[in-house]
Amino acid sequence: MKRSDDKAVRYPLYQPHLYNRQQALAEMTFRTAKRFLFPLLGLWVLLYGSFSLLKPPLLDDADSVYAEAAREMLLRHDWITPHLNGIRWLESPPLLCWSVAASFRLFGVSDWAARLPLALYALALFAVVFSLGRRFFDSSGNAPAAGFYAALALMTSYGIFLFAHILLPDLILSLWLTLGIACFWRSLREENPSLLTALGFSACCGLGVLTRGLIGIIFPAAIVLLFLFFTRNLRHLRRWHPVAGSLVFPAIVLPWNIAAGMANPAQGRPQGAAPTPGNVHGFWWVHVINEQFLRYLNRRVPHNYDSVPLLIFWALLFVWIVPWCAFSIRALVRASWREGFARRMLDRSGQARLLCVLWVLVVVVFFSFAPRQEYYLLPALPAMALLAGDWLAEDEAQASPQGRGTAWILFGICVLAAATALYFALTSAAPVPGIDIATMLDGNVHRYAVFFGHILDLTHRSMGEFHWPLGMTAAALLVGASANLWYRLRKNARLANCFLAGMIVTLLAAAHLALNTFSPVLSSEILAEAIKPEVGQSDIVVINGVYESGSALAFYLEHPVRVLNGRDGVLWYGSFFSDSPDVFDDQAAVAKLWDGPGRVFLLTAPDKLPGLPGTVYVIGRNGGKEIVSNEPNSGGANF
Repeated sequence: MKRSDDKAVRYPLYQPHLYNRQQALAEMTFRTAKRFLFPLLGLWVLLYGSFSLLKPPLLDDADSVYAEAAREMLLRHDWITPHLNGIRWLESPPLLCWSVAASFRLFGVSDWAARLPLALYALALFAVVFSLGRRFFDSSGNAPAAGFYAALALMTSYGIFLFAHILLPDLILSLWLTLGIACFWRSLREENPSLLTALGFSACCGLGVLTRGLIGIIFPAAIVLLFLFFTRNLRHLRRWHPVAGSLVFPAIVLPWNIAAGMANPAQGRPQGAAPTPGNVHGFWWVHVINEQFLRYLNRRVPHNYDSVPLLIFWALLFVWIVPWCAFSIRALVRASWREGFARRMLDRSGQARLLCVLWVLVVVVFFSFAPRQEYYLLPALPAMALLAGDWLAEDEAQASPQGRGTAWILFGICVLAAATALYFALTSAAPVPGIDIATMLDGNVHRYAVFFGHILDLTHRSMGEFHWPLGMTAAALLVGASANLWYRLRKNARLANCFLAGMIVTLLAAAHLALNTFSPVLSSEILAEAIKPEVGQSDIVVINGVYESGSALAFYLEHPVRVLNGRDGVLWYGSFFSDSPDVFDDQAAVAKLWDGPGRVFLLTAPDKLPGLPGTVYVIGRNGGKEIVSNEPNSGGANF
């Protein structure tokens, strides 16, 4: 037989038309990656992978609390039970601590190593949103642009940018929720839903639980069930490998939970919710009952947490993704999601919009009935970005009057905001080198229900410290809004969107610069680094108040601390276990230490300095806090 070089003869399964189609698809994918993914990657490096990893220092409270828990996890070689200041911390799921601890092991303990895991989780989130945007709206013909604009809107959202640089688990939860929805959506598009998508969804739910507790499964399950109900497709659950797929969830969730339960059993005879020394509930009660169920019902002990007012919470859903939320609203206005709620037939894009609406509603409604913080909204932002991406892609393909109307509204708002920024920049005094910004703030001391409530302390005088951020803000608003309006009036939506994105990138950089200027008020890092050469291994460091009020001091000194009149907050429940170190003092105990042979450093607010025997040496003041000692400097501290 004569040999032939024909591929169809040598390879019977080879079909030239399929090969050519796959080759064309591969080439199109590469062009899409070059056109869209490379710019997104460059923007991620600019905003998330460079200067923002280094500054500002880790803040007091949650930021340095998670970093310190990760550092002690490495120090104790205990990856099951997180500890803070040697005390068990059973309230928080472990994934964020594990991620930061792994980064510390690879790169050493530092600010940037603490923030690097969140930056990488953010990168993964943007990639998933890009891919999901393409899959959601691939029937419209603008799929690549929809994915690009969705990822761009999320990457430049204030909520994601700000909280991707503070150690909180909500951004990671947003990744698992988005990836789980992506698995679900892919299963809907398959004639026979694959086991892989079921396993992926189940794995995302498990990782969500290890990240943020039970809402890690409540959110994706509720979104999926509501969507299938409204699209009259609940039978999909039977086809989606319910038994085999669900096995991954316990395989991910149970090992750590069982190990933590065995390592932290109940002690003594606990009565009721409040513990007493040696009589405490075990891990399951603390981690699940108290921290999740009772907290949701606003009955957690101790009741030492605030809640963002409901109207502000709802408003922040849009604030965190301004100005892209304007396009999310545009997408909702013209969408046929009302038909979806009426359980009528929807096309593929209509189903995607309905899924996004349900996604947002599940998150917002769930927290509307519980104590809430503004960063709890992060899991809803990918859906808002996807809606914005859908509208922007269609508007780019065919400019609409609504786009020009939105540009006029944004122009008016931006001009007013720019005028306000210019007013403060031009009328406030020039910054004084070396001045403590805390001395120029409103002196009212109170607890903040809003995470960034400290902004209310700013005064006209203090605005002089923010000349650069204010100038950048004014210039960005005027140039960005004007160019956006100009090009939209000329039906060039792509250039208009580019200027809008450039404006927001500049605003984010200005916000980061302002936060760094304000950071001495929010962090004890400067005081810690200044006295670090002075602090010996046997010296005593005391925080006046709850541990979180000076947790950055503990992290940067890498030294155990004692707590004056502050048996509350994150250390409270764990401090009642029998193996908890005795680190809580009253004023008499600190006075005794002060008068003893060893050196004592005390972090305190100047107006809350307790009565102490002997001489009180002020070692340094910064950010409305001061370090005092019972001995003068020996030359090590540097202020």
